[in-house]
Amino acid sequence: TVSGAADSLGIHHATVIRHVDALEARLGVKLFQRHARGYTATEAGTDLANIADTTEEQFTQLVARLKGQGEEVTGDVVVTALTSFAPRLAPVLTAFQCQHPQANIRLLTGARLFKLEYGEAHVAIRAGSAPEEPDNVAQPFMKMDVALYAAPSYVSKFGLPTEQTLHDHRFIGGDGSASRAPFARWMEKIIPDENVTFRVSDDVSLKQALLAGAGIGFAVKGEHPELIEVMPPQEEWRSQFWLVTHVDLHRTVKVQAILDCLKEAAKEWAATDPAISLPG
Repeated sequence: TVSGAADSLGIHHATVIRHVDALEARLGVKLFQRHARGYTATEAGTDLANIADTTEEQFTQLVARLKGQGEEVTGDVVVTALTSFAPRLAPVLTAFQCQHPQANIRLLTGARLFKLEYGEAHVAIRAGSAPEEPDNVAQPFMKMDVALYAAPSYVSKFGLPTEQTLHDHRFIGGDGSASRAPFARWMEKIIPDENVTFRVSDDVSLKQALLAGAGIGFAVKGEHPELIEVMPPQEEWRSQFWLVTHVDLHRTVKVQAILDCLKEAAKEWAATDPAISLPG
């Protein structure tokens, strides 16, 4: 009966009649035969009910699968970082995958800021000032000291630079887009633009140009003993790195698992590398 359907659904009986009439008008068939004792399904109505039962069962199974995925680390795990981070991250993410064999690791490197709000990554490792996107969660990750270096080949050709003679030397800098790195901002402020004679688009190219003797440039403190230190690390050059996630995924099991893994890795790096320190 209409009243029985209304009680089951928790709505008014007039609403039931209105929905049935609208559905029949949309489909162009009669779904029920009306009679004094209530409604009886037609053949079309019975077919629709069977489809509805199957659909409801499929949705129930889907919800169960989705809940199961939420409790385990499965599927893609996407991490983005600067290209120079790859040597550190690759072993860490490999170990993470060994602990979670159903995870597919995707390590996306480069200077581009991947859009977490569009689902391009689960975790982004970003350098510079704290990210300010309103829907992102940013946690301090680690700090890294850099120093100003020159290759032996550069020194043999142009002499050993000193802090007082920097304006007489060639520098390696970024190409075009403004860098978030503090040392790059220092260079833009202190070093005349005409002294930046070799420009690169990423941190890996910067390192290779520095090693080749293209000019004076920045590198992680102690990473390349063959380079000659021109100026020791300065507080204003120190790079702050952040772990960034989107607020909608931040508390999921997958994201929390990879965050914990990266934070443990940072502790190990800080214990063995004097150039790295932890926040606080």
